[in-house]
Amino acid sequence: MSQGTQLTHVDESGAARMVDVSAKAVSDRRAIAAGRVQTTAEVIDLLRRDGLPKGDALAVARLAGIMGAKKTPDLIPLCHPIGLHGVKVELEAAGSTVEIVATTKTADRTGVEMEALTAVATAGLAMIDMIKAVDPAASLEAIRVLRKEGGKTGDWVRPEDRP
Repeated sequence: MSQGTQLTHVDESGAARMVDVSAKAVSDRRAIAAGRVQTTAEVIDLLRRDGLPKGDALAVARLAGIMGAKKTPDLIPLCHPIGLHGVKVELEAAGSTVEIVATTKTADRTGVEMEALTAVATAGLAMIDMIKAVDPAASLEAIRVLRKEGGKTGDWVRPEDRP
């Protein structure tokens, strides 16, 4: 870290603090995050046939992701509680993976990247809970922000996803 760089989430004494965003302008913001559950082709087949012992894992994971996004400030220290205006969680089962993409939207003073990431993580964990009887080795992988839009710093796209 350079000498001119100042940490935003610590005070003068080094104690953690929540950043004061009250002076920031309200703006439309959106974030997209992704991740995947690595499992087996057998589990993917069961997902497609609605044959898992616990029921509709895709529906449960989708709802868990939405609920996770809404609970982000309760789970992540120093994360601001914001009004979420939209949360979309998409799951696609193919090969031996379930790809998860979450999109979060708000009109607020701070971004929604953490809400998108939490949606992906929660959806993935719910999926693992739903399939663990068939695949106890299932794993949640590659959780990352793909894109963010709005706010003072503007738009950002993950470098490997740029055209």
